[in-house]
Amino acid sequence: MLVTLRELLTKADAGNYAVGAFNSPTLESARAAIEAAEELGAPVILSHAEVHNEIVPLEVMGPILVEFAKRASVPVAVHLDHGSHLDIVKQAIDIGFSSVMIDASHMDYEDNVRTVKEVVAYAHQRGVSVEAELGVLTSSGIGGEETKGGHEISPSEPEDYYTDPALAKDFVEQTGIDALAASFGTVHGIYVTEPNLDFERLAAIYENIQRPVVMHGGSGLSREEYVQAIRRGVRKINYYSYAAKAGAHAVKDYIDRTANLFYHDFTAVAKEAIKNDVKKAVEMFTLQGGGNSEAGRI
Repeated sequence: MLVTLRELLTKADAGNYAVGAFNSPTLESARAAIEAAEELGAPVILSHAEVHNEIVPLEVMGPILVEFAKRASVPVAVHLDHGSHLDIVKQAIDIGFSSVMIDASHMDYEDNVRTVKEVVAYAHQRGVSVEAELGVLTSSGIGGEETKGGHEISPSEPEDYYTDPALAKDFVEQTGIDALAASFGTVHGIYVTEPNLDFERLAAIYENIQRPVVMHGGSGLSREEYVQAIRRGVRKINYYSYAAKAGAHAVKDYIDRTANLFYHDFTAVAKEAIKNDVKKAVEMFTLQGGGNSEAGRI
């Protein structure tokens, strides 16, 4: 069933768990996320990242994600990830998305607030949830949904890049967003060194904003790091790179051991591998990550 992000995260906040948001640039990844959620009886978020328009355009993939959500036996939000401007936000809403992210974090603070307020006014009038970003969420340059390759960098960034808890309070109060993507030490893509997460900062952000916190760059952490983040207010965890990597490795293994190769078999192999990886993530976020292990069950 199609629901809003606000509905999912309100329940997650009450139950002290997080909902996984899985970027789905292909049919296989979308099916994997839905099947994993249904098999576990857990809510899920299907996301389309604007940067993935080069793989499958929003106007093609968007309606598929919405239809999957409507037919699902579990609550599903369909979310635009890292929308860059109002035009693409409007496009996603017109398609039927129940949630959008406007990412104006690269702007100065006043322009970020102004841009987000414009999106909130448009989206809330249409019953659509809004996520926005404050701080800088960097990329490892390896497999991240916001990059297509590049050099390896450390996930440790100067403190100036992190979200300021006091500014976060003002940002939420001015914009009226439903969820805040905060920077506290995670990165997009594949970790090349051990992550260094600032949990004290995260707790202060959550306490100040009284809203669900979103963790981008959510794949590749340890179970304990997920638990600690959820206990400190993370209610939505974006997860992509490691699931995509699992699918790719499964296809490679299949090619290495199979004589007669057909492309359609690759898609089936990739879907199963992605689903298995997504199930592990959902179990950590929704079923075991929070204080109530049954809270995320439907």
